[in-house]
Amino acid sequence: MNDQPHGRPRNSDGKGGGKPYRRPKKDPVRILAFEALRAVDERDAYANLVLPPLLRKAREGGNFDGRDAALATELVYGTLRRQGTYDAIIAACIDRPLREVDPPVLDVLALGAHQLLGTRIPSHAAVSASVELARVVLGDGRARFVNAVLRKIAANDLDGWLEKVAPPYDEDAEDHLAIVHSHPRWVVSALWDSLGGGRAGIEDLLEADNERPEVTLVARPGRSTTDELMDALGEEGALPGRWSPYAVRMAEGGEPGALDAVKDGRAGVQDEGSQLVAVALANAPIEGRDERWLDGCAGPGGKAALLAALAAARGAALLASEKQPHRARLVERALAGNPGPYQVITADGTRPPWREGSFDRVLMDVPCSGLGALRRRPEARWRRRPEDLEGFAPLQRGLLREALSAVRVGGVVGYATCSPHLAETRIVVEDVLKGRGGAPVEAEWIDVRPLMPGVAGLGEGPDVQLWPHLHGTDAMYLALLRRTA
Repeated sequence: MNDQPHGRPRNSDGKGGGKPYRRPKKDPVRILAFEALRAVDERDAYANLVLPPLLRKAREGGNFDGRDAALATELVYGTLRRQGTYDAIIAACIDRPLREVDPPVLDVLALGAHQLLGTRIPSHAAVSASVELARVVLGDGRARFVNAVLRKIAANDLDGWLEKVAPPYDEDAEDHLAIVHSHPRWVVSALWDSLGGGRAGIEDLLEADNERPEVTLVARPGRSTTDELMDALGEEGALPGRWSPYAVRMAEGGEPGALDAVKDGRAGVQDEGSQLVAVALANAPIEGRDERWLDGCAGPGGKAALLAALAAARGAALLASEKQPHRARLVERALAGNPGPYQVITADGTRPPWREGSFDRVLMDVPCSGLGALRRRPEARWRRRPEDLEGFAPLQRGLLREALSAVRVGGVVGYATCSPHLAETRIVVEDVLKGRGGAPVEAEWIDVRPLMPGVAGLGEGPDVQLWPHLHGTDAMYLALLRRTA
């Protein structure tokens, strides 16, 4: 790219051509953050998959330390989480519709807005660094546009801007919450319906969605212990889990991949909500044999690995089934070294190869919108549309029907999903039990709450919805059903 601006000759002594041209300063941290945002936008990639290899490459290149990595991570995730708020503010500072601004320019503006309004970086430094970034990745012409917009943004703090761009709560509560807490309006509405209650609860939930989640480890039973993980992390590096007997929470900045237990597969990274789902299914009471367990949607393998370890302790075997071959390989990797018998297969859970009534326990953690994991994948909130739920619905119902067919009479099925949306949770279960869209299924609810001892705020049951703001977990849903005929 030619860095020399059009119409201005390069001049090193300041004579005859105005100010001498200065090459832009290349800031590796902000360039990396910009590249991550472009990958998220252009390739529909997820930041949690894009960012680690970029950081690894930067570290290997030298001159990029832990503080640089922390800043780059904050810039990427902070910008993605607050994208809706920043878009509203940027729109108020330009004289054209936001859709007419080139996406790379919007990414630079959003990065600058986050530095100005969401970090402690001084305003002059945030503007200067963003303009330098724009000169490197956009060119001098568009950098002047970035400079003008960011100077307007710098005139107010975040609270001041929210008063300007968000409608009053009393006039339009959902739009107010959408802009203030940076969620699409339809997501605010759906979460509010699922949560129930008044303003305080929904605001707490939306705020929790915008917080950085803790890194939680799972000590797989029979292979590792929480004491081992706590000792490896040290007193200042770890906290015990809140709810799961197998959980350890890492202090901010820790590297889970550096732990021997994680390297060896004896432990893993797993949200405590996911651990609770697997443990509740494993501990649900059943009569008769308890020898064959199934994870019918096993990828990428976190719940399957915990279930396999729990099954092995009882002399049971786990069959882990996953439709996508690349995800099935991840399951194989997660289960490698499990002390008990297990098998991983590539199969479609809606057209399964196993016979009816083959299993004693079945977990069906179905594909869903992912609205329960917005802390980890903030970009998902901007990609999903209400109509996406219509596409998931037939699959979710089909998988649950097959799960209830796969379990023997008296056996237990766990229907789980990482979404709190009612259309993906209780409504799916009720529709299947009542025969909507197919023959009715003879099964009864099992109260999940006693199977999550010590966990507060689980509602009226019998199913359970976990929440980030109440439990510190992803918004996992679990219904347990016993086949009766």
